[in-house]
Amino acid sequence: MPLGLRGRKKNKTKEVSSKLVESEEVANRTAGSSAAKANDTGVAGLPPPPVSLRPKLVFHTQLAHGSPTGRIEGFTNVKELYAKIAEAFQITPEEILFCTLNTHKIDMDKLLGGQIGLEDFIFAHIKGSKKEVEVLKSDDALGLTITDNGAGVAFIKRIKEDSVIDKVKVINVGDHVESINGKIIVGSRHYEVAKMLKELEKGQAFTLKLIEPLKAFEMIEPRSRGGKTEGKISTGRETLRLRSKGPATVEEMPNAFEEKAIKKVDDLLESYMGIRDIELAATMVEAGRDKKNPDEFAVALDEALGDFAFPDEFVFDVWGAIGDAKQGRL
Repeated sequence: MPLGLRGRKKNKTKEVSSKLVESEEVANRTAGSSAAKANDTGVAGLPPPPVSLRPKLVFHTQLAHGSPTGRIEGFTNVKELYAKIAEAFQITPEEILFCTLNTHKIDMDKLLGGQIGLEDFIFAHIKGSKKEVEVLKSDDALGLTITDNGAGVAFIKRIKEDSVIDKVKVINVGDHVESINGKIIVGSRHYEVAKMLKELEKGQAFTLKLIEPLKAFEMIEPRSRGGKTEGKISTGRETLRLRSKGPATVEEMPNAFEEKAIKKVDDLLESYMGIRDIELAATMVEAGRDKKNPDEFAVALDEALGDFAFPDEFVFDVWGAIGDAKQGRL
């Protein structure tokens, strides 16, 4: 079901008391979108209206394994989004592993990151069965890509064909990594989990405790190795960008240069760190967009993402990728 913009209701007594609806058609999407643009940009020659007078963004959501439809609004980051979804379905935010956009399937090409198209439908995947797996690290690389949901839950985004992990058939894309050799890693970022896995000694066995997403019976399919996110979040022209600091903002989709640069930087992230993170790649491209040399870029990157402690070689390669995109060489 497509989503749109809703104006604030003047008569609060007419608002739906429950946040769950069995079915609801969103009418006047075009009018809603036009109203949003008018309120964001204002009438020509006049300043935009205050935030309190702008229409709220209302999104529809369901639990991926099946549920009534919920309506959520008023969030500015991923943690607040999960809290709103949890409130609508009377679960705890910690039960949510990740969200996909416009599909109930575990499709990593549709994974919700830091942006949501204004017409996207959100499906929340919640915790299902637990499993404990012993894995022999017979190769330097395990063959998996780790990402996280932005709220302390790291999970498997991709499994490389014929890799160490691919041969362990009970491990699947979408599984939440709860602990490694008994060490609880809930609350860790994906790059921290990837580093821990990379540092495990070759030739030794290790134990993973995993939690798979809850699935409806008809959703159970042969496992997928996941895919590479290509950067586009939806087919719409505008998205709601969620930020860890500051308010959410409505922005245009990335242009052709940005899309190519983001994809290349995402590839570099996997090569250097064993992670794919389209939103992290977008942040890095944004940090380097107006910088004149790699030194300025390194400073900007440290200010924006200092917690990552990227190696100098990686920073230089990212700067080169951004430059190649600007010059049309990608």
